[in-house]
Amino acid sequence: MLFVLDVGNTNTVLGVFAHAEKPRPNEVDGEPLHYERLLAHWRVATRQGSTVDEYGVLFRNLFSMASLEASAIRGIVISSVVPPLDPVLRQVCERYFNSKPLLIEPGVKTGMPVHYDNPAEVGADRVVNAVAAFEKYGGPCVIVDFGTATTFDCVSAKGEYLGGVICPGIGISADALFQRTARLPRVEIRKPARVIGTNTVGSLQSGLYYGYLGLVDGILELLLKEMGEETKVLATGGLGSMIGTGSKYIKTVDDLLTLEGLRIIWERNVAGRSGLAPKGSSISSKAAKNSGAVTPRSTR
Repeated sequence: MLFVLDVGNTNTVLGVFAHAEKPRPNEVDGEPLHYERLLAHWRVATRQGSTVDEYGVLFRNLFSMASLEASAIRGIVISSVVPPLDPVLRQVCERYFNSKPLLIEPGVKTGMPVHYDNPAEVGADRVVNAVAAFEKYGGPCVIVDFGTATTFDCVSAKGEYLGGVICPGIGISADALFQRTARLPRVEIRKPARVIGTNTVGSLQSGLYYGYLGLVDGILELLLKEMGEETKVLATGGLGSMIGTGSKYIKTVDDLLTLEGLRIIWERNVAGRSGLAPKGSSISSKAAKNSGAVTPRSTR
């Protein structure tokens, strides 16, 4: 099995993939490299103060509740935008799963050229999403990831990462409103039944939801003018379903896009290694330049 972790500033999403029911033709003689069945997935809070053992117990308990054996893990891949947690998670993987993880960082082969002025500035999760979106849906495409920040990532028809847009997430926007106003209550972020609110809670929910939806569609309208009307637009992230389903431009909501991207990148980096967890996470600097390298940044 393959264990994948997407570590964001607010939440960490985890998943476990198993081999496909039938091996591909080129996998008959050895252990399959392709983990195409998602057996389980979870969303937990990201806690920077947690110790190696606390994370280890949490992960093992999640496995136990899903009737999965930690000893069956053959590979682990991690995308993180919280650098202080990276050494903690490395130790968790080695101590509790007896496996050295592959972290999405400079030197990891993504198979996607990154046309950023400085490719090292691109958040790991953004490139992972772009890789998964192009693999699953083709290009050109725009991926809107609704996390702590909302990111818009653009991929060309040739599968090149072009860049994108970063905005404060709707949760950050709501927190700023509640903290700066003495009499406005904190409300649940959700789509209200009507635009016109008839009480304070309804008015706040309408402003947060429709105001943010206007921001999203306004940016997408401009991006589509630059990239072409044939561009596919999809959403992911914690609030992807709620906001994405209201957008006039977002046609697909894929909640598990990042997990799929992690699986794809892991497979690209272990090809020829018998499907086992990689001993190291680096490739040559020349290969890294050609394939696109990423550095985790706090973008979610």
